[in-house]
Amino acid sequence: MKFTLTSQDPSSSARAGTLETDHGTIETPIFMPVGTVGSVKAVTQQQLNLEVKAQIILGNTYHLYLRPGTKILEKAGGLHKFNGWHRPMLTDSGGYQVFSLAANRKIKEEGVLFQSHIDGSRHLFTPENVMDTQKSIGADIIMALDECPPYPAEYTYVKKSMELTHRWLQRCIARKNESAPLYGYEQTLFPIVQGGTYTDLRKASAQFVADAGCQGNAIGGLSVGEPEAMMYELCALCCEILPADKPRYLMGVGTPWNILENIALGVDMFDCVMPTRNGRNGMLFTTKGVINIKNKKWEDDFSPIDEDLDCPTSQFYTKAYLRHLFVAGEILGMQIASIHNLAFYLDLVRRARLHIVAGDYNAWKSAEIETLKTRR
Repeated sequence: MKFTLTSQDPSSSARAGTLETDHGTIETPIFMPVGTVGSVKAVTQQQLNLEVKAQIILGNTYHLYLRPGTKILEKAGGLHKFNGWHRPMLTDSGGYQVFSLAANRKIKEEGVLFQSHIDGSRHLFTPENVMDTQKSIGADIIMALDECPPYPAEYTYVKKSMELTHRWLQRCIARKNESAPLYGYEQTLFPIVQGGTYTDLRKASAQFVADAGCQGNAIGGLSVGEPEAMMYELCALCCEILPADKPRYLMGVGTPWNILENIALGVDMFDCVMPTRNGRNGMLFTTKGVINIKNKKWEDDFSPIDEDLDCPTSQFYTKAYLRHLFVAGEILGMQIASIHNLAFYLDLVRRARLHIVAGDYNAWKSAEIETLKTRR
């Protein structure tokens, strides 16, 4: 993997760059649609390519490990060949999913013992077998196993959790370095900064991660319920410590305005289920603000969903028709809304990049956020 910074906004820490992988080049800042079980919900790979204009998507190690399982994925030649997405992919470690199953898991130094949400079967994730599983999946970027503490959490617990994450990182690096990728192309490991909402722990974790010398770095454990202002403060702190010549990935964030604010702090990569999850429930993010398409006010509005968005789906279907689909319970409505929201997110980071290059990012961001937060 090769990361190249191409522009730096003079009024903020926002930057534009390119991230080269064996499956293609990604222009940053970038948003990555979440394909939990090897598919982005309600959106085909062709639509991701042609309408959403996605450059990289995510897979989830926990879910892919449980089904279809590594044997099927290896037999297929990896997830790229299994699902037909031939551009870059990233897999998370599965840690967040495991730790969210608080009643069904037990954390030990060795790893985490958990029960499958599917059939109750017991499994153990260790730093070593998580590296092996992600090798079987075959993503271009893979994540270290970490523990994501809840918010709020006591200082002592968060400190112990962070230290465990650091020890697990060392084991992840050792395991990855002792074995070659399975499918003949490079896999790049990103460690994850933790430390909860405690600034001293965040500083310590960011420094530990920076010192690990990996090709990219991630910031985890934010957007888990803490106030937005706190998220921005902690993200800025991490970005000051993480090396500027390597990509920074803020995990699980977030709203369109969260993304724009964190780009200004120096973040390059984002993912979140919000565009598809909210889309399936009738909430649309548009260039003129947020829409609840189920509201009666759209019943006879025959204008396009978003005529200013360069997406065929957004320009072809009307608000009235999309509302009708939701009221009638038609699956097509969820698909249209998901495609639209993802296209909006990808267009948003594309426009952010243009303003970084132009050198007026901060002024544009402030005006854009005011529009994006408008409820229509």
